[in-house]
Amino acid sequence: MKRTIAFLLVLTVLVAGVTGCSTATKVTDQVVNLGGIFPMTGAAATFGVSSKNGATMAVEEFNAAGGATIGGVKTTVNYINEDDTGLPEVGASAAQMLINQDKVIGIVGPLMSKVSLAVAPICQAASVPMIATGSTATQVTLVGDYIFRACFIDPFQGTVMANYVWNTLKLKTAAVLYDNGNDYNKGLAEYFKAGFEKNGGKVVAFEAFTDEAKTVDYKAQLTVIKAANPAFLYLPNYYASVALQLKQAREMGLNVPAGGGDGWDSPDLVKIGGAAVEGGVFSNHFSKDNLSPKVQAFVTKYTTKYGAAPDALAALAYDAAGLFLDAFKTAGSIKGSDIRDAMKNTIFSGVAGAYKFDANRNPIKSAVILQIKNGQQTYLTTVNP
Repeated sequence: MKRTIAFLLVLTVLVAGVTGCSTATKVTDQVVNLGGIFPMTGAAATFGVSSKNGATMAVEEFNAAGGATIGGVKTTVNYINEDDTGLPEVGASAAQMLINQDKVIGIVGPLMSKVSLAVAPICQAASVPMIATGSTATQVTLVGDYIFRACFIDPFQGTVMANYVWNTLKLKTAAVLYDNGNDYNKGLAEYFKAGFEKNGGKVVAFEAFTDEAKTVDYKAQLTVIKAANPAFLYLPNYYASVALQLKQAREMGLNVPAGGGDGWDSPDLVKIGGAAVEGGVFSNHFSKDNLSPKVQAFVTKYTTKYGAAPDALAALAYDAAGLFLDAFKTAGSIKGSDIRDAMKNTIFSGVAGAYKFDANRNPIKSAVILQIKNGQQTYLTTVNP
């Protein structure tokens, strides 16, 4: 939605004339701003676009259903989306603008953990509730009590894949290749390693690089990994770099099964990686193949509106915005502390799971395991907490 200058309060005055006298009836409508921060450009842009779409859809549905009544005043929401480009400093600037200029009642996003870690202290200091969408790094919500998230966290996600490789694939050795400059990638790598070794497996290579947005050659690390002869290759990175890593691995003759986390969830994974990513498995928050009527209604509406099926980030942003707006309506207030308190106590049913927050404002929810099969994401199983 476009920015408006007079966005905080819209007053409509209706004057009705009555025979013999005149009376004035004053009807007041209030419009408040809700911010969104996502990577609309950069290496994770497909995630940002789908996230914006999901959040926008939730706001439109909220307004169409009548919005909220705040202090006796009908209140609707104007959604303002900012591009963080995948960079913490850009996300921080976006948060400052949304809070200080646009006077938002809350922020949906960011998506990436490293950006959320830059934005969260700003929201906390301003008493503006923030609900991150895809930021799975544990430390995000530890910033303060105004910080929430809609996704599960890395200890759960990393362990889910470690258990799947050990228990379902029955593989005993693994190698890891990860970006040590990103809290998300690094966290998943460490939790996978810990979980796999706890099961009795052995991580025979634990190789790192720095900045997947700029790195295009992984042959040095893959040479070390191939020499270690792992049975499984864990790549807890984003889709663009994963595609390159698997293409280079396959070219070197490293043809073992591979997997990763929710950063794989993009159609560009297959577009870039082609046959090299076939058979790969990854943990995720949502599957469009879930037969729940609620999920299928969301998939149909999203696909009709945007011309493509929703990914997990679209579902998480849709849920995050919906959860925030539900708490806003329950609070009956535009005050940040009131909305925060309502969010803490919320029980919300979304398309990417049911939401109830723990003491650190992390949702207790399930994960799904998906596989790339014939170039498409295929649902394999659901893993409960």
